[in-house]
Amino acid sequence: MTDDKSAKMERTLYIYTQLLNGNIVKKSYLANRFNVNERSIQRDIDDIRCFLDLQTSETGMVNSVIYDYKEKGYKLESTSSLKLTNPEILAISKILLDSRAFTKREMELLMDKLVDCCVPRENRDLVKSLINNEEFHYIEPQHKNEFLDKLWKIANAVFECRYIEVTYTRLKERKTVDRKLQPLAIMFSEYYFYMAAFIDSEETRKDFDVINDSFPTIYRIDRIKDLKVLDERFHIPYQNKFQEGEFRKRIQFMFGGKLRKVKFKYTGLSIESVLDRLPTAKILEEVDDGYVVEAEVFGDGIDMWLRSQGDRIIKL
Repeated sequence: MTDDKSAKMERTLYIYTQLLNGNIVKKSYLANRFNVNERSIQRDIDDIRCFLDLQTSETGMVNSVIYDYKEKGYKLESTSSLKLTNPEILAISKILLDSRAFTKREMELLMDKLVDCCVPRENRDLVKSLINNEEFHYIEPQHKNEFLDKLWKIANAVFECRYIEVTYTRLKERKTVDRKLQPLAIMFSEYYFYMAAFIDSEETRKDFDVINDSFPTIYRIDRIKDLKVLDERFHIPYQNKFQEGEFRKRIQFMFGGKLRKVKFKYTGLSIESVLDRLPTAKILEEVDDGYVVEAEVFGDGIDMWLRSQGDRIIKL
C-alpha cells in the first residue's frame, strides 16, 4: 500500500471514529492535523457518506453526515430505520396472506419483495421460515385474475380526475356492461379490491334502485374485463370532494345505496367487536342484557351482517 493510500485510510478512519463518538469534525482542524488541504478532507467525508449509503441498504439504519451551521462542523445524524423489525414484518406478512386478495403467483412475488426490501439481511432466513408454511398453503381467490396493473391505472385516473371506460361483469345477471365512469377511490374489503365511481350517464342511472343517487356505485376491480383511461377530465368542487375515509366508515360488505341509520340491541359477549365492525356505531344505552346501539351506514350490506349475528342482535 502506498504512503498516500495509507495516509488517506488513516484520515478517513479517524474522521469516521470521531463522528461515531458524537464529535463535531471541522475541515480546517483536520487539514492542519494531517497536513493536507481542505479539499482532501472533503473527499474523505464524501467517501464516508458513500459508505453510510451502502450500509443503509444492508442494515436499514439511516446514518448521514450533515453540516451543523451552528457548530460550523460536520456531525453524524442517525434517523429511524428503513427496515422493518421482525415483529413488524411478521404482522404485515400475516395480514397480507390472510387477505387472500391476490393470485398465488402475485402473492409469492409480493412476499419475496417485501422480505428482501424491508428486512435486514441477517433476519431474512428467520422471517421466511416463519411465513413459508402459510405461504405454501395459500389459497388464491376463485376469480384467479391478476389485476395489479388495472389497480394502478385506476389510482392514477383518480389522482388526475380522468374519466375511464370499463367493460364490467355484473354479479346479478352475470352479463357484461359498458360504463363511462368518474373514478373516486379504491378500497379493500374482505378479499377484494373495489372502486367507488360515479356513472356518467343519466340513461343508465334510470335502471338503478336509487334514482339520482348522489352516492357512488361500487365495482369489484377483478370483475373489470377491459379498462381505458380517457384524456377527458372531470371536475368536482373541493367542497363536494369525495371523502373516502368517511364513506368507508359507513359502508358494509361493499353494497351501495342510500345513507341510513340502523338501531339494534346487542346481547353478545363483545361489544368491542360491534364497535370495530361499525366505525360509526354509538352506544345509546346499556341495559341489563346488553347494549342499545345506533350506526349510520350506506346501503343494504348492513342487513347481511345483522342477520349473520343470529339472536345476539335484535333490530329495533
